[in-house]
Amino acid sequence: MTRITTKETKKNNTLFAQLSIAFQAYINLHILMIYKFPLALFIALFILTTSTLNATPRWGQTGHRVVGEIAEEHLTKKTKKKLAELLNHRSLAFSSTFADEIKADDRYDSFSTWHYVNMPFDVTYEQSTKNPMGNLVTGIEYCKIIIQDDTSSIEDKAFYLKFLIHLIGDLHQPMHIGQEEDRGGNNIKLQWFKKDTNLHSVWDSKMIDDYGMSYTELADDMPYLSKNDIKDIQKGTVIEWVNETQQITKKVYASAKNGDNLRYEYTYAYFDTVMAQLQKGGLRLAEVLNGLF
Repeated sequence: MTRITTKETKKNNTLFAQLSIAFQAYINLHILMIYKFPLALFIALFILTTSTLNATPRWGQTGHRVVGEIAEEHLTKKTKKKLAELLNHRSLAFSSTFADEIKADDRYDSFSTWHYVNMPFDVTYEQSTKNPMGNLVTGIEYCKIIIQDDTSSIEDKAFYLKFLIHLIGDLHQPMHIGQEEDRGGNNIKLQWFKKDTNLHSVWDSKMIDDYGMSYTELADDMPYLSKNDIKDIQKGTVIEWVNETQQITKKVYASAKNGDNLRYEYTYAYFDTVMAQLQKGGLRLAEVLNGLF
């Protein structure tokens, strides 16, 4: 796998975003001049333009940030210091969505298969046929190798660290351990409060976002766990965690079918599972990071 992190890439992405905003502002200014719009209306147009360009709905953003926020509370001092160096003092929550954000750049297409594992229900990960392009498990392992390699550049370590933070979150979203034939539930078309969506999206973001709590509120309101409970959750390997999540995936597939209109009853039945998976993801992310540093 080629390491694709350079300062030039970041500068280009930033420059493109700035030019896009400037160009749209230029258009809006001409609208103002031609049609003699009030200044207040022009300001509103500009704000709408910039907020739209920066809004990239993508577990979704909130879920990944919850995982990162929980992990922060279970890091050693040594790990916190190293993460601050590599992430430029950004939080795990802030960094957790990076691997989704770069999907907009086709130069990173080779990483797309890292976000999931497709495996039949009647086999474990060890027994499954592996994607030659890589998968969630191999992606996590590759990230760990680069981060621990003394010859890796700081930039590469930072890139794969941000990817690792994201992938540990993905591992705990049941539909990321889904079936190949329906693309992890993306092809199971249904409705969420009468709006068209799919089963994958319901678990990625719909339930979480519609609950109406911020990622910090969700992280703060996780069920109480004793020290022994936490240790039990953090035990195991990445492969064992994948096999565990698959057991939940089976229940999710049985919970809905094409054409269903899911509503409050669905959240009532499954939101505790969502919270438990986010909590596990955060605790295990902390365990992985503490093990690396």
